[in-house]
Amino acid sequence: MNKWVRAFTADTALVPLVAIVLGLAAGALIMLAGGYNPLAAYAALLDRVLGSPYNIGETIREISPLILTGLSVAFAFRTGLFNIGGEGQFLLGMIGAVTVGIKLDLPFWLHAPLAVIAGAVLGGLWGGIAGWLKAARGVNEVITTIMLNWIALFLSNFIVSRFLLQPGQQRTYPIHESASLSLVRLSEWFGNARLHLGIPIALLAAAVFYMLLWKTKQGFELRAVGHNPHAAEYAGMNVNRNVVRAMFIGGLFAGLAGTFEVLGVFHYHVVAAGSPGYGFDGIAVALLGGNHPLGVVLAAVLFGSLTYGSAGMSFGADVPPEIIRVIIALVIFFVASHGIIRWMLRPLLGKRKRGEAA
Repeated sequence: MNKWVRAFTADTALVPLVAIVLGLAAGALIMLAGGYNPLAAYAALLDRVLGSPYNIGETIREISPLILTGLSVAFAFRTGLFNIGGEGQFLLGMIGAVTVGIKLDLPFWLHAPLAVIAGAVLGGLWGGIAGWLKAARGVNEVITTIMLNWIALFLSNFIVSRFLLQPGQQRTYPIHESASLSLVRLSEWFGNARLHLGIPIALLAAAVFYMLLWKTKQGFELRAVGHNPHAAEYAGMNVNRNVVRAMFIGGLFAGLAGTFEVLGVFHYHVVAAGSPGYGFDGIAVALLGGNHPLGVVLAAVLFGSLTYGSAGMSFGADVPPEIIRVIIALVIFFVASHGIIRWMLRPLLGKRKRGEAA
């Protein structure tokens, strides 16, 4: 019995890798059932992702917000919370950044950092609302973050249409050049792909995530509260304060994702009919990455490549781009069904352990 328990609970890096392979294989079977050629489809996907400097640059651009929203979800998970409000925090980050980018006219060295801070803090505060409601009133963060996602969508539309709208358009005025974070010279090397400063900052954020949670006293408290709030309180830790702090930091990551989309990619905001989806994709990225910053970065690379490459499948192999969403869903399913995968890996892992013992 203990062997079965270990097979279903032991951590191994092979689990997400096998989940990816199974997801791709299941996607191939679905394409075959629909009359499509999976080899041609995956070849077209790879060509779309790696076929030219422009496509490589745009793939990197697609990966950047997924890293940050994945970190947002993963940070909350590591502290015992379920932040599915990344979508709303992403939108509030966009609003904070675009407002500063349009309304103020400052030197670059001051304007761009101020816009980044505004977007990040606003996203953090939006996450902090859910944390405060849980800490002060005991309201489950899943419920509040879902509600706050919708509030953020309509609030951002109101702010855009009431204060920032360009006459005759469904979008804001463009931000001032001094607030732009586009890397123009680097973009030229990549065929004018929309590369921006948020890409290296997203990697830096993953490093900060690790250092904060595993190398600081505050990170130890956050993890302790997540593992057992009653024991943490008995040890003298302020549980409620740490809940609010964890949701604020998670919201800050998602707010940064929205900030860089405005300042580095589009340079304006729109009256949106729906949410962009990065916050929800961040849940899948965090799950596949095992809620670890390195895993989140690798999972974002996979998801970003699949998302951007889906257009290549559509145009190059006539495969509907929705197939990619099916594949992503299958990968998530296999990750969630990690017990089955670990059971499949038991013979391989058993042979490796016997070899090491010998």
